[in-house]
Amino acid sequence: MSTSTDHHEEEDVPAGEDEDTGAQVAPIVRLEEVAVSTGEEEEEAILDLKAKLYRFDKEGNQWKERGAGTVKFLKHKVTGKVRLLMRQSKILKICANHLILPNMTVQEHAGNEKSCVWHARDYADGELKDELFCIRFASIENCKNFIETFHEIADSLKKEENEEVTAAAELLVKLSVDLKSDAEKKDEEKKDEEKPEDKTKEPESAPEKEKGDSEKEVKESGSSD
Repeated sequence: MSTSTDHHEEEDVPAGEDEDTGAQVAPIVRLEEVAVSTGEEEEEAILDLKAKLYRFDKEGNQWKERGAGTVKFLKHKVTGKVRLLMRQSKILKICANHLILPNMTVQEHAGNEKSCVWHARDYADGELKDELFCIRFASIENCKNFIETFHEIADSLKKEENEEVTAAAELLVKLSVDLKSDAEKKDEEKKDEEKPEDKTKEPESAPEKEKGDSEKEVKESGSSD
């Protein structure tokens, strides 16, 4: 009994101020909010899919994995330019970053309906490089969606480019016509300035002279009488 009582008394004794209880208290740290810019703030995503990207290594003559993550088509809200951007999962490292141009094409990879290939001048490493890319999706549907969207963007850009060329050609024709009209107008004004003065009014003084001669003859005949 005494042993049990002593045990309870020991449990009820409060810990002293200097006694180590073994509890750990994490320090209070104030973390300031930091704005992180991704460079995508002025863009809207046209397509967003999970995939695995490969690039063709010319020296080794083989495909090498570039990264697995999310591939996007991003359209700039002001300029209207569209780029392909792909980041690796978790670490968000860029593994593909290039503009979609009017003359670009993408095609299904031979023997694999879930993959497609295309050429691009890529800027993922901070400098422009000619790359041959291959991307593989989890499903055939996603691959077809990627190819169709790629072609739609390129065709739209090609149409805009043709419209701009046509508008520029029409403007040049209009300017040419306006310049020609101005030149013709200046030539006419110059001819008018160089045209000799009209001398049709000079004969009007002749009758007055004839009248003066007649009066002179009358006076001379009168004086002779």
